[in-house]
Amino acid sequence: MNPDAPSEHQLLVDGSSHHKSSQYPRPSGWLAALVGLLSAAVGLGFGELVAGVFKSLSSPIISVGDKAIDLVPVPLKNFAIRTFGTHDKQALLLGIGFAIAVFAALVGIVGSRKRSLGVAGLVGFGVLGSAAAVSGRTGTLSDAIPSAAAAAVAVVSLLFLLALLDRQGDHSSPTVSTQTNRVSSSNVSAVSRRGFLVGSTSMAAAAALFGGVGRSLQSATGAVASRAKALVAKPKSTLPEAPAAISAEALLTATPFFTPNKDFYRIDTALVVPKIDASTWKLKVKGMVGEERTYTYEDLLNRDLVERDITLTCVSNEVGGILMGTARWVGVPLRELLDEARADENATQIVGRSVDGWTSGFPFSAAMDRDAIVALTMNGEPLPFSHGFPARLVVPGLYGYVSATKWLTEIELTTMDAFDSYWVPRGYSKEAPIKMASRIDVPRGLATIPAGPAAIAGVAWSQTVGISKVELSIDSGEWFEADLAQEQSKDTWRQWSYKWDAPTGRHDIAVRATDVNGKLQIEERTAPLPNGATGWHSIIVLVS
Repeated sequence: MNPDAPSEHQLLVDGSSHHKSSQYPRPSGWLAALVGLLSAAVGLGFGELVAGVFKSLSSPIISVGDKAIDLVPVPLKNFAIRTFGTHDKQALLLGIGFAIAVFAALVGIVGSRKRSLGVAGLVGFGVLGSAAAVSGRTGTLSDAIPSAAAAAVAVVSLLFLLALLDRQGDHSSPTVSTQTNRVSSSNVSAVSRRGFLVGSTSMAAAAALFGGVGRSLQSATGAVASRAKALVAKPKSTLPEAPAAISAEALLTATPFFTPNKDFYRIDTALVVPKIDASTWKLKVKGMVGEERTYTYEDLLNRDLVERDITLTCVSNEVGGILMGTARWVGVPLRELLDEARADENATQIVGRSVDGWTSGFPFSAAMDRDAIVALTMNGEPLPFSHGFPARLVVPGLYGYVSATKWLTEIELTTMDAFDSYWVPRGYSKEAPIKMASRIDVPRGLATIPAGPAAIAGVAWSQTVGISKVELSIDSGEWFEADLAQEQSKDTWRQWSYKWDAPTGRHDIAVRATDVNGKLQIEERTAPLPNGATGWHSIIVLVS
């Protein structure tokens, strides 16, 4: 027998044998998954911190999310809007967060068995985030920095926590034959568990600290302050107040003529709302012009401004949908800016470009034959950040995806053949006039109302043309003409109501509109893609 060979007792206590891996179990799956989650959290938190320090850079999650928005198939985008409405961005962020959590947990489990695979997983995610950032609409090589930094910190965190977990595993379950060794092993195990607990808690705190400070630095306090100081732009002449409701019975307060800013729909591709400091913001007019022009926020505020009531509609609005709203806008007539830049007579398209690179494109004629404006205020206050502060385009009669550029930074003149704006390659039409439509707002679909006198009310619109008539049909019977509120503008919706003596039972109610040219609203139902939905809105009402 070799006198230098370790005894069985020594093997059990110090675990120095090459059979160590068989004597001590691997870390449990849930602990390894926790290690992966904590490592990813620290890395992502650090990425947020880097993005906050370099304010022009985007955090890893936002970079991936923005790229996902750009790459998502149109049918999936429409599903998200139908399902989540204006909360589609929050749903996407939650989905991305869940996917990252699952991936990180798997990285922890795999890494506990083979370090190189865990490291490769985190590096791969860093590469993905970097690629998404660099290939974004306004991406540069420097945009890869937050994702690369996040991956590096996540790798270090993973290796550190796995080392602590291994130390715990090395002393958590050895079998010893003496009380002395049992106590010694217990003490070492307690120290190891305490070390892992301290380490993991520290990592969680670091993740929260990095993320919190990073988000704070990204909060754009300068932009918030500049909006707070912004003067409410005053037009050289004001418009009359909103038309009075047709009748008190109509309960038209369910759809006020002007949509409050907090309730105004928001559909765009910005995962995080851009917050721009108006004191440094500039608007450039370029392209097919005789002279490029650049305007500051103060330049626009100091001009003779106009006030316009305009209804905006999203192309994703389904029949009877709520993705539309009316506001009172104050701004600069677009045609004035084009005249000052000496627009080329051969230009046929106007492209609006946002600070995040999103583009819209509409016919040049739309700036000349209607009240298209660069808007600075919305319902009597500076534009909310979510609706385009400091300036946005508002063009009557065109769906938002071709015209309503928020966070506007450039207006470029070109031709219709030379450029396709953001949504055109994704299957939407190049030209997108808003289609005539009508909607029943009172009563709500499937509502139960008492028998007897009742009001049916809603809105109808045929922008840049105007509505002349709204009709209702109950239970597929004859069509009855509704009462119309006074027309505020041909560029806004028009309220209507009808007094109904409701009999007991289940009833189907349909609505249709006619424009001032005598054209009847299209009856056939079509989906929003590629240029807006059509069809008569109908509801079912239960009368008791």
